[in-house]
Amino acid sequence: MSVLFVTGTDTGVGKTVVAAAIAATQLSLGRRVAAVKPAQTGVGPDEGGDLAEIRRLGGEVSLQEGVRLEQPLAPATAARLAGRDLPSLDEQRNLVVATTREHDRTVVEGSGGVLVSLGDHWDLLDLAECVQHAGHPVAFVVVARAGLGTLNHTALTVHAVTARGLHVEGVVIGAWPEQPDVAAEQNLLDLPTETGVPLLGRIPEGASRMPVREFRRAALDWLPAL
Repeated sequence: MSVLFVTGTDTGVGKTVVAAAIAATQLSLGRRVAAVKPAQTGVGPDEGGDLAEIRRLGGEVSLQEGVRLEQPLAPATAARLAGRDLPSLDEQRNLVVATTREHDRTVVEGSGGVLVSLGDHWDLLDLAECVQHAGHPVAFVVVARAGLGTLNHTALTVHAVTARGLHVEGVVIGAWPEQPDVAAEQNLLDLPTETGVPLLGRIPEGASRMPVREFRRAALDWLPAL
């Protein structure tokens, strides 16, 4: 797929680490890779955000950020408190499309869950639809938690994507515990059944603290299908 949208069942599920692992696997194949973050919140002007972490862990990818807001809140809320307007859907679509034309793979990381507003009455699903209508194949990767409760949250997220006629490549567990409990172990079997899409892999808890070279090598094993 030309454009891979990385979304999550919630905030803090490991989207950035999964996006970095995807970037690492794509770079290992000799592809030109870009990462796009339509809305980055919770960081100041001179701080490194999610895109910087994707590059640190994944490798030399091109980076494009739509807007940056300091409050660690949903983009629409952070923009309202800052008295700022968010970029329009057309502006964000044009950013992703222009980036995609210059790269073999573009990874777009959303904010929070798939229905979080990224602008005036539009979300990541609307952006993906617009990119697809512009002639670029798109797919989603859903990042989920490992343990109890993840089946419902993941199935709802997959349903929200597929109900819009968009393709879900599969699910990735964003932080697999070193000592998983019985719920997490059984979720490996139940997630594909409940969601109707494959379980693509699982990223070990604390993977972002690994030495960079080790992370990039391991990403090929964590996400063999990507």
